[in-house]
Amino acid sequence: MKVVLLEDIPGKGRAGDIREVNKGYAKNFLLPRGLAMLATPTVVKQVEARLERKKLEESVDRDKLVELAQQIEGREIHLKARSGAGERLFGSITAADIAEELSRTIGSVIDKKKIDIEKPLHQAGSYELGVRLAGDIKPQITVVIEGEEKD
Repeated sequence: MKVVLLEDIPGKGRAGDIREVNKGYAKNFLLPRGLAMLATPTVVKQVEARLERKKLEESVDRDKLVELAQQIEGREIHLKARSGAGERLFGSITAADIAEELSRTIGSVIDKKKIDIEKPLHQAGSYELGVRLAGDIKPQITVVIEGEEKD
């Protein structure tokens, strides 16, 4: 059975590809989930038009992301947190805290999932972190955590 893939499917192909698949695989998996459509000339033209629109939208979005990356690159974010002995913080600084401060600084909303941090920061100091805006667009920021002594 010939189908046109609507999304990338590992091991089968990329969106827009026309593939010959088993009838059961198409009817029970691809078609009900909206991952493919039967390959008719009309459907092939519609899918090609949809993919062209999607590429155009992605290029516009990519331009915006590059512009945002230029605003973010090299930015220094200062956060204050209560600390105890040895510059150890009470609590921690998380990706959400960093994203909130960065969003406030640049005036655009940055999702906490975009902040490239392995685990919360528990120590005062300076940290170099990346912000994943897209696959290859990853500006670097410096996060400076200043400890406030507990009264």
